Amino acid sequence: MNEPGVRQYDRSAEDVGNVVALEHVNLGVADQGLATVFYISGLGLTRDPYMMTGIDNMWVNVGRSQFHLPTMARAQRLRGRVGLVTPDREALLQRLDRVKGLLGDTHFAFAEREDHVETTCPWGNRILCLEPSARFDGMVLGMAYVEFDVPPGTAGGIAGFYREVFSTAARVERAGAGTAAHVSVGIGQELIFRETDAATEAYDGHHIQVYVANFSGPYRGLVERGLLTEESNQHQYRFQHIAEPATGKALFEIEHEVRSLRHPMHARPLVNRNPLQTNRSYVPGRDGWVPEPKAPDMDDPRVEMRRKRFEEAARRVAG
Repeated sequence: MNEPGVRQYDRSAEDVGNVVALEHVNLGVADQGLATVFYISGLGLTRDPYMMTGIDNMWVNVGRSQFHLPTMARAQRLRGRVGLVTPDREALLQRLDRVKGLLGDTHFAFAEREDHVETTCPWGNRILCLEPSARFDGMVLGMAYVEFDVPPGTAGGIAGFYREVFSTAARVERAGAGTAAHVSVGIGQELIFRETDAATEAYDGHHIQVYVANFSGPYRGLVERGLLTEESNQHQYRFQHIAEPATGKALFEIEHEVRSLRHPMHARPLVNRNPLQTNRSYVPGRDGWVPEPKAPDMDDPRVEMRRKRFEEAARRVAG
């Protein structure tokens, strides 16, 4: 439709792709106490009150996504960075400063950058905390991206793998910090695979989890390529290698836990607390985190229609 005076939109900008959500990143930790200090007291995130409430695992809510932090003899380290959108940079810096004494004998560190606060967990995982912006499609608290360091020359093949096997949007950008594949995995969420010449650590088994709308299509593509590693259950399967679509050459190793939208935990409401609440400055009714509006109001074509109807009615009354 292209009527005169009717605003036109880029409808493709609303496409999400077959991967609809990046739900969690799973990283083994060596000490639940230190993990609590960093993720809960420092970053200001929320321990899930309903699931994994013992001392052998902790699920940490961040908007609609989570960190899963099982206790392991040797902590795991993601070969890259996790990007979180978190409000109130000043409050974040104050919390991180308060916990540094408790994390003094670990890898913990934090530094304020131009557009983010860079933090390092007690075991060396880098988590970048960014303020809400248009880049993240209205997200004001959440897991915006997971960025992996990958070998030179692999970004194109990785983007092709996700386009072909998962039917999701993927592109290669060659600017700024170098060549990188950007893969859409939800509204305002990406997997980023950034090429680097630097040597990377050996893969230690950490994983990510995504939800997909067309569950059987990627499954068939993985089976055909010999990449499926686990038949988990009716609602889930796993694979570990990203491969060049044309040749089958392995490009990068990271386990994906793939779930269908019929999985019982899909869209489970997650509790997010307001980290500004304290016993000394308590405000009744503000325990839960409430997102502040960041996006402009949607267009409403009926505003003009209502105005014209009102003017017509006014003329009839006056006439």
